[in-house]
Amino acid sequence: MMMLRCLFLCIVLVFALASSVDGFVTPQASRTYHVSLSSLQQQDDDVVVNCNEENIPSKQHHNNIEPQPATNRRNAIRKSAASIAAITGLVSTQQPQQASALPAIASFSNPFAPSALKSTNGGQYIPAKRCTAYLIDQTIPPSLIPYRASREAAILKNLGMGSGTSKTPFIEEDINLNNVLNKAVFGSINTVKKVAGISEDGAINKSGPNYQSFVFLGANFDDTYTASPEKNGGNTNNDATLAVGLLTDICKPKERNGNTAIGLTFAPQGSQEVLNTYLSSSGGSVDDAEQKFIDGLSAAGANEELAKKHLPIIRFAKKKKCTLLALSPNPSDLATVQKGGLQSLDPQTRDTYVADAQGFISLTQDPKFKLYTDRSLLKDFVPTSNNDEKAEQANFFAEKILVHETCATAISKWATSHPDSLVVTIAPIPDVRFMGGINGRIPRICQSMNPNTLVDEEAVTTILLNPNAKETLSESKFLRLEIGTAPANWKYQTKLADYLWFSSMPKVNMLPRMMNEQ
Repeated sequence: MMMLRCLFLCIVLVFALASSVDGFVTPQASRTYHVSLSSLQQQDDDVVVNCNEENIPSKQHHNNIEPQPATNRRNAIRKSAASIAAITGLVSTQQPQQASALPAIASFSNPFAPSALKSTNGGQYIPAKRCTAYLIDQTIPPSLIPYRASREAAILKNLGMGSGTSKTPFIEEDINLNNVLNKAVFGSINTVKKVAGISEDGAINKSGPNYQSFVFLGANFDDTYTASPEKNGGNTNNDATLAVGLLTDICKPKERNGNTAIGLTFAPQGSQEVLNTYLSSSGGSVDDAEQKFIDGLSAAGANEELAKKHLPIIRFAKKKKCTLLALSPNPSDLATVQKGGLQSLDPQTRDTYVADAQGFISLTQDPKFKLYTDRSLLKDFVPTSNNDEKAEQANFFAEKILVHETCATAISKWATSHPDSLVVTIAPIPDVRFMGGINGRIPRICQSMNPNTLVDEEAVTTILLNPNAKETLSESKFLRLEIGTAPANWKYQTKLADYLWFSSMPKVNMLPRMMNEQ
């Protein structure tokens, strides 16, 4: 406070001197002021500012007066500035220094100061901390809602309990003066409903023999971008590591009930016995058991390299006593479809793969599925020759929808036979993005197997692990969050997934339309 007062007095002095310069420019002025700074040169702690007022004598004695030196405005301001600097230095040396959260004023006022002096981290770039879990909100267009790390486990455990994911836009409803009475009255009623197992719309909460929940983890196991070893301490296979981390929290609520399964889309259904043998094995060398497991999958037609990348997930399933499901059609049947389409497949084999034949056929005529086919499914088609590209594309389409239907049917069969069960499926990102692949067929097939089922689209949750812009079919660095942006397609607009999960902090130029952190 003392220093502020001195500064204020000095500023007043400057203006007073500046305004009075016009009064003593010549010796004939009626009043002159002299600022004595001699004491400033003698000692630092004794600053005296003397203002002497002299009256000019009458005209008869004018000739005996020694003339005063001419003074201009610039000299007066310069001398006053020197006084301010001296007084400021004196006060700063006499007053104790107080802690301040801000750097010195000079660091802001001096543009030529070194950058290290103008920053709190010594000039070193420190990236901002960003969340690694994001909800894709069902707005038009969809937006991203970041979730703090402290909330990730609770979200995953709720999925494991069968809560599913709402497909309606997220609304942050805080208590305020407009709704405080409404919450006080109806909040108590809702509490009673929750205890009784009744939802807000009066329906019974989804649980029991007619309800199952499903979680899809989309991963390409490519160790790129946020899954690269450079961003994860040199570790590799980070998609599998992230998947195990998510599975740990998801499977906790149901792992003791014996009704949790992990589906593997890379494993042909002919390798189901290999999965069962590995889970039931005990004793002996762990390496030998895993090598036997890899050899058995490879003999059944699975990709050996992909099977090795799934080993952390396989170990987790054995440790937690989860069932492993082989979901994909056998390679020989896929080869038949690739050459001649679905009509070339044996009818008995086709019936094994497709439980809801009528729904399977009618789905291809649905406008929303047509949008998905055009904007996502066929984007992965790569012609092998220029002879008959249209026929190749048709066979590619037949192969993909057979894979999706077969995997969804195998998942639904196991879930329907296990009341209140949970199935977590590991699948490539192209097979689950934009909700039209394996994940989009689950509600229809469950309803065909059990007319009383409570499974709907909210019972299915899709999480993409370490996605990048290319994997979401984006032409820019930003992730593409939806398909169907044209006004004619708004009613069919579909978001990319329910959640995005990353092993490391994603770059800010990957994340479009971000909302407030939750």
